[in-house]
Amino acid sequence: MKATFFILLMPALIFSGLVRHKQNGQGQTKSILSDFRIDRTYPPPKIPLTTQRALLSKIFRKYLSDESECNPQFDAGESADRLAAARKAGQIVPSFVDMASGSFTAAGQVQTIYVISVGECNASHAENYGTNRVAIFSGQQLIADLDADFRSSIVRKVDLNNDGVDELLMTGGDMNQGIAVETAALLDFRNGRLRVIEDFGTVSEDSCGSEMPGSTAKASVISIGATVPGQMPKLKMDNYIRSCRSPKHWRFLSTGKMPD
Repeated sequence: MKATFFILLMPALIFSGLVRHKQNGQGQTKSILSDFRIDRTYPPPKIPLTTQRALLSKIFRKYLSDESECNPQFDAGESADRLAAARKAGQIVPSFVDMASGSFTAAGQVQTIYVISVGECNASHAENYGTNRVAIFSGQQLIADLDADFRSSIVRKVDLNNDGVDELLMTGGDMNQGIAVETAALLDFRNGRLRVIEDFGTVSEDSCGSEMPGSTAKASVISIGATVPGQMPKLKMDNYIRSCRSPKHWRFLSTGKMPD
């Protein structure tokens, strides 16, 4: 799926550090990992073209530079996975959709992680318009090349357990018949392997674009519990709902995974 599926606005505050949030009626504060009620945007990273080519050549054995170069007669043959066959044949038009700097595979490393839309030629909506990958580089050295499982955007980079290795809160999503859905997961890449620390499932669902009667928008706020060095804190997911006609009037819905 493309990173541009859901164009929203995110204040820089969300990316600059933990947001302090007042608990209802208690006067206390808690740290917010992400508030999905706040609109966000995911601008493409600014990477020089020569750098893009150098990086892509280390990730993909062969690829195309423009969709016009795709072979419309490409045949996956007997392969049950058409997208995998397209990747093997070099029938892909990869592009960078997000990036972050930090220490992702081990503490004390200076690394950059890139999110890449592989862009398999002629990938359909049913195929999520192709796959996504994350590639971790130390300078020009490729450290890890991993399937991102259709996650396309980095919402936060954070070291929640203070062990010197950064985690990423990443999202993916889709829009179908005017209903936009966004999912999120907290990931780490220790030792060059992608690990899902917590899968939050759906964190926002907006059916306002469908113009169906009773359409609403739902969104989650993920907060961080007490932190202890070396231990991952507990994360709490609170869900809110609003009507399409009242974009600023959110009311509490539930705690835990977002209900259907």
